[in-house]
This record gives sequence, structure tokens and C-alpha cells, in this order.
Amino acid sequence: MVYRVYVEKRPGLTAEADALASDIRTLLGIASLERLRLLNRYDVENITPELFDYSVKTILSEPQLDLVTDTLPQEGIVFAVEYLPGQFDQRADSAAQCIQILSQGERPLVRSARVYHLTGQLTAAEVASIKKYLINPVEAREASLEPFETLAMDYAVPETVATLTGFREMEETELQAMVAEYGLAMDLDDLRFCRDYFRTEDRDPTMTELRVIDTYWSDHCRHTTFLTTIDGVEFASPILQQTYEEYLNTRKRLNRTKPINLMDIGTIVAKYLKKQGKMPKLDESEEINACTVKIKVDTEAGKEDWLLLFKNETHNHPTEIEPFGGAATCVGGAIRDPLSGRAYVYSAMRLTGAADPLTPIEQTMEGKLPQRTIVTKAAAGYSSYGNQIGLATGQVDELYHPGYAAKRMEIGAVIAAAPAANVRRERPAPGDVVILLGGRTGRDGCGGATGSSKSHTTESLETCGAEVQKGNAPEERKLQRLFRNPEASRLIKRCNDFGAGGVSVAIGELAEGLEIDLNKVPKKYEGLDGTELAISESQERMAVVVEEKDAARFMELADQENLEATVVAAVTGKGRLTMTWNGKKIVDIARAFLDTNGVEKHITAVTAQPESILKEQVTAFRQGYLDLAGDLNVCSKRGLAERFDATIGSGTVLMPFGGQYQLTPTQAMVNQISMEKGSTDTCSLMSWGYNPYITEKSPYHGAYLAVVESVSKLVATGAGLKETYLSFQEYFPKLGKDPHRWGQPLAALLGAFRAQKELEIAAIGGKDSM
Repeated sequence: MVYRVYVEKRPGLTAEADALASDIRTLLGIASLERLRLLNRYDVENITPELFDYSVKTILSEPQLDLVTDTLPQEGIVFAVEYLPGQFDQRADSAAQCIQILSQGERPLVRSARVYHLTGQLTAAEVASIKKYLINPVEAREASLEPFETLAMDYAVPETVATLTGFREMEETELQAMVAEYGLAMDLDDLRFCRDYFRTEDRDPTMTELRVIDTYWSDHCRHTTFLTTIDGVEFASPILQQTYEEYLNTRKRLNRTKPINLMDIGTIVAKYLKKQGKMPKLDESEEINACTVKIKVDTEAGKEDWLLLFKNETHNHPTEIEPFGGAATCVGGAIRDPLSGRAYVYSAMRLTGAADPLTPIEQTMEGKLPQRTIVTKAAAGYSSYGNQIGLATGQVDELYHPGYAAKRMEIGAVIAAAPAANVRRERPAPGDVVILLGGRTGRDGCGGATGSSKSHTTESLETCGAEVQKGNAPEERKLQRLFRNPEASRLIKRCNDFGAGGVSVAIGELAEGLEIDLNKVPKKYEGLDGTELAISESQERMAVVVEEKDAARFMELADQENLEATVVAAVTGKGRLTMTWNGKKIVDIARAFLDTNGVEKHITAVTAQPESILKEQVTAFRQGYLDLAGDLNVCSKRGLAERFDATIGSGTVLMPFGGQYQLTPTQAMVNQISMEKGSTDTCSLMSWGYNPYITEKSPYHGAYLAVVESVSKLVATGAGLKETYLSFQEYFPKLGKDPHRWGQPLAALLGAFRAQKELEIAAIGGKDSM
């Protein structure tokens, strides 16, 4: 039997409902709305009536704050909203876990929904407008008001994965049609390359193999754009040409013969300084999870060798179409990279770019969410995740520029540290096993990598729901606790977080030869086929390589943190990635083929003449001062920053706002190195630099000044210049084959190259931070 209850805040405590009603009246211009009530609906199955009644009073509601009812109002307009099937519902999941703790039995099934009750003389068009404002089709849908007979999900279970019969014989037109039909991130050249490979294999690929290759070679996983070979450059500016020639001279001094590409321009200064012996603290290994440097930490027992890791990550597209979940998984994803390096993440920064959030809602671009919706919900998502996992957010800022109406910028950056003695990095050997740790797999993670690598249209808001997952901060907190355990950390030979590539990339990257059993991959629900199990990303999950003799102990330590751990793969020396499902081999690809990253791409770039970045002089001082004070980029961001907790962990040295009245924003975030036991005076500092108004006029000068600005803030805060390391994050239009568009990131990286050379500091490695 399914039990249902509605929970609503008592009168005087309905701040959320009142705020929504105010937004509807002011933003949508629906003055006829008299009142909005907001109720949380819970449906619970596999539970006794007595336990349900007790749970209502102790878990599903707070009697001092909430009103509880089992019926809905009859007057007015009532509708319910629920998450799409497969999306993680933290409210329902937490309720189910708490009820299980009470019962000490099986976990019940729980579903939740939000019920809106509107009163007033509302027209059908006004109700439709309100629903459109409240329901984002990427994450949610309108739910039925009827009771459920059961909450169990009935999925048809497929038995086999299709083989793409005739693939080897396909002509150009058929391959091109296939790119469109399957929504591939690969282009025609890559698909032709795949066809030729399977001709040598003398077989047709399975659908799983095609999807795995498409995921592997996506821009998200393999940085196809940044590795595209630049065959030639046309310069309209002498300063850009001069800097490019200096870059070419630097390549000669390093005897660099690899192709010229954006990645090389961005990272060559690190190689140059390393050769000169000026980067002795750079930590290098075959793991490339985050930027890593060696530091000395003052402890009560003296100086200790530690590793300092940092990472920045963008979630521009996910946050654009689903602000709360996209921003939440931005910080969650940023945390997982240094965490997979066995480091404890203790501090975060958030930098975002938006168009004017005060723009009237009727002026919203077609196919886009209103800027106000994106700005407010993204801030709520990032802060919710950070506050739940226990991460001090020391710097929060938002840039406002009309260009961000086309695509929001959402950047999260984190700092982590670990004792060097706890980090073991060894090459996996045949016989080692791969343990999958943490969250389960569902359909909601399919397309995360390829989706972020494709162009998007006005239909993206309605079709990309499966590409944006909800984050589960408590689950990732368990991973943090486990990896901070020295015994568990020292059992790990290599680790990878489950990013957008899912099993295929997260496990596939760990060793040159692997045999993966997809039937062992834990699932959120039944009915997933082999392809979905292979490519679906899962938030809050890790893949770790341990020696076979250590697997049982590692899983025992994971169980102590209430983490699900399963052996799903074995390391081989065969040089092939294989996956079996239902007893059949559905992936069998040579590692050498995957590592080609597809067909080498070539482009020529044309850089533009930089425009003047100087504003016209304002003759009237008073008007100029008023314009400046009214600029959103100048106004105080304290209201935004206070949604984030900077005090978590008690390691924050500089609060986000200081001075006598605590109104002056700090230039950098400063934190003590986090230690589980004892304390230290050793600190880390992080800052940022960027001005979109300069960069739109000249990407070259914008990038150069971004480096100078960020470093200046650090030095002014007390950091040493030679102890400073950079991490770049690119943000440009889809480049395609347009040489003029390619000239923009090229110019920017040349500006950054010049700044690095002059300051003698460098941008260092990392998957998404170059």
C-alpha cells in the first residue's frame, strides 16, 4: 500500500511560498494572483501504518514548524511538479534513508513532489505562464494528482546490444546521416576512421562500441579542440605576431616537434621553466586528476611533505539549461578531481558570468531560461552542495556582460591537500582489480560528455534532460572521509573520478588493458542495457585500482563509511578494453586505437586587430559617478556571497568581506591547510583575474591582464610570486571551421603565454584546467 501526506509551513513561516508569489506578480506581471501555497507531497510504500505515522511526525515534518494533511484544497488551482524519472531526488532519498534507520529493516520506496495551490482570478494563459516559470522541462514535469497504486518502477529488461550490421560497407552519405541520426559528437572524418578500423578487425561494431568511442573522443574527455593542429596563422596585429614568433622560438629551444595547437601554447611555458630548473616543486605523475605541487607544511611534529592540489571546472551548458543541478555538480565535479588524487578538499571559489538578471522576463531569448532564474537557482545549487559537503567558499563573484545571454559561465575552483606519505601512485599491473565506489548508475547520466561537446539549439532546453544529473553531496562526503583515512588511501594504486565518460572512460583510462563486467555495475534501477551501463556518468563515484589481495580490506573500509563498493574489472596485459554484458562481449577495442583520439584535426587561424579598450571620456563627473555606482559589476556582491558559508572547517584566514564594517571584499581567499589532527600555520591562497569588457575588444590583452590581475591580487595579499601557479579556463564560442573564431582563443593564449614568460610562472596540468 502507498501512503500519502502533504506538508506545508505554518502561517508566518511561508517565506519560500511568499517569495514565489512576489516573483510571479512582479516578474510575470500577474497581479491577479492572490495567494500561493507550497506543499511537499510524500508517497511511501513498503512500510507499516504505525511506522508511517511515526515518520510523518519525526522525519517528513517538524510539528513545531509544519502543518500536515492528507487532502488537497478543493478551491483554486492545484498542480504538482516532480523530477523526471531517473533523476536523483535528494528529498525522497534522505527520507527513505531516515525511515530505514528508524525501522532497521528494508529501505522503503519514497517519492516526493511539490504541490502548488494558486488562488485569484487567473486566466488559463496566466496559469500556463506560471507553470512555465516553475517547471524546467530539463529536470521536472507536471505530476499527476491521483494516488499511486505502487511506486515500483517497471522497466523492460533488454537482453542484447545491437550490432551495426553493414557499418564497414557504409559510404560517405550514409556515415554523414549516421552522425545526425545518432546525435554523435564525432564528425564525419572520425566516423570514417572508425569504419576503417573495424574493417581491419573484420567485423561490424556494436552500438556500445560506437557510443564508447564517441564518448572517448568527445571534446570534454579528449580536448579535441585544444589538440587541433594549427597549420597557419594570419595576423592583423604586429604585437600578436611578435608574441607568436616568441612562442615558436621557445619551441625551438625545447626541440619541440609535436604539432602546434592551443594546448601547446597554453602549457609550453611550464615545460620551458621546468627545463630551466625553475619549477622544482611541480609534482608529476601518470595521474592527471588535478594541478599538483609539493609543499612543506608546518605541523606540531615539524615540517612535513605534503601535496597541494587545485582544480577549476566549468559547467556552462548544464547550468544554462538546469541552473540548480548544473551549478551543484560544477563544484561536485571540481571536488572529485583532487579527491581522486587522495587529497582532502577544504576551500572553494565560485566565479560566474551572466547577462543582466534585471532584464524583464518577456525579453528572454528564445529557448533560454530567464537570466534571473539562472542566476538565483545556480547560486542556490552551488551553495547547497558546498554547504552540505562541508566546503568553505572563500570567494564568490559574478561578472555581468550582455554576451553571457548566449551562454552562461559557471566556474568552480577548489584547493585540496594531502600528506605525501598517504599518496601512492603506481602503474596498474595484470591481476590488479578495479573497485567501483559510491553512487549507482542510471539513465540520467547518459550523454554528459558528448552533450557538452556538441552545439546546442533552441530545442536543447527540452531535449537535454538526461545530460544533467542531480548531485548527492552526502555521498561525496563519505568518499572524502574514506580517502582521508590513511589506510584506505595507501591501498589505492591509481584512481579516477567518474566524470562525464562513465565506466568507459573512468575505468578505461586506468590501465592499458582491462576486462570490465558490466553486470557487476550497481544500478539505480533495473532495465539498463549494456550501452547505458558503459557510458552513463554517475556523480559521487570513484574507480580505484588496488592489488587483488587488498580488495577485501578496502571494501571493508568503504563499508565502514556506508559506501557501496564492488569489484567490476580486472587489469590485463592485453592492450585492449573489453566489456561483457549478459555473458556476451559487447566492447573489444584496441587501446592503441582509442588513444589516437580520432582523426587529427587541422585548422588555420585568423586573428583580428585588437580594438581600443578605453571608454569614451565622460565630461559630466556627476553623471559618470552615478553610472559607475549603478553598474552591476561595481555594486556590492555581499548578498550573493552570504549564500555561501566561508567558515566551514574553521580554517578561513580572510573572511570574504573585511574592514571595520565587514563590507570590503577581499582580493584573495586564504585558508589554513586542512589537517584532521593538530593544526598548522601554513596557508594556501587563491585568486582570479578576468574582465569581459577588455577581452571582447582584445582576447590577447584580456588574457594577458587576467594573468596580471590574478597574480597581483595574490602578491598584494602576501603570496610570493615564485610560489604562484596558474590554471587557465577557456570560454569561447563554438569554433567549428571558422578561422576567425579560431583566432580568438589563439590570441588569448598568446597573451597568457607572454604574461607567463615575463612573470616566469606557469599554468600547470589538469584535465579541464590545461
